[in-house]
Amino acid sequence: MKWENRGQSRNVTDNRGRGRGGSVGGGMASLGVGGFLIVLVLSLVFGVDLFSLLGVNSPLSGGGLGADTSTGVTVPGANASDDEMVAFVSSVLDDSQATWAGIFEENGIAYDEAQLVLEDGDVQSACGVVPEAAGPFYCPLNETIYLNFAFYDALQNQYGASGDFAQAYVIAHEMGHHIQNLLGTATDVRQQQQTNPAQANQLSVALELQADCFAGVWGGEQTRAQQSSSRVASITQADFQEGITAAAAIGDDALQERATGRVNPEAFTHGSSEQRVSWFSRGFETGDPSACDTFAAL
Repeated sequence: MKWENRGQSRNVTDNRGRGRGGSVGGGMASLGVGGFLIVLVLSLVFGVDLFSLLGVNSPLSGGGLGADTSTGVTVPGANASDDEMVAFVSSVLDDSQATWAGIFEENGIAYDEAQLVLEDGDVQSACGVVPEAAGPFYCPLNETIYLNFAFYDALQNQYGASGDFAQAYVIAHEMGHHIQNLLGTATDVRQQQQTNPAQANQLSVALELQADCFAGVWGGEQTRAQQSSSRVASITQADFQEGITAAAAIGDDALQERATGRVNPEAFTHGSSEQRVSWFSRGFETGDPSACDTFAAL
């Protein structure tokens, strides 16, 4: 998968390290942005760690400097591979948003941009506290995707789904939930689940499979019409295979069998591996959101 590194998106916020005794966060909180930068410059000029002398957590300890995620200021020594991951997420997010904004415009619908927040550990979101083990999720209350890079490690090491397009699929799926939120589909489903609890799981599966299909719509769009503003330059058949491998790896049946050795379709909330691959493929091949009516069979 080829993509263009244009740095961090204005819609991406990096909150990693906050509230965990991170070195930069403690210094920033006590000194403020201006004071932090002044002390940093003086420390580098005189070769003395003035942060430690002032009694605040120092970004100079441990032999390197990180990124001040609260201000967007990157200081020398930032982890290059980490910065590249932030840029990659930004590229996928911005390109996906551009694709959907175009689709919305063609249909005379206003499009509101989603936000994406990078977190580590448990997440304090507008939708409540969500444990790290829950993985990436979309909160409709503030139209925000929450993502932990640890999930990408698990996707590769535990589920056998590697590759950058497998990672892009995760973001595209959550973007699918954003589209459902904008269209009112998510609200309708929640109301139906409340009035008909017996069908709650089936409705959840349909909602998740539609998000998979929407993810495929974005992926397939990149193979048909590249735009000069696109951050994702091209998606190949090999990339597509990475996407369906990721979709299959996190199917309910695969997850249940891995965890318990048994499969209980009545407990499905996201769909089987076969279903997830099928709907992602349909979106990818058609490029048509109207082909993603996963609720028709209910």
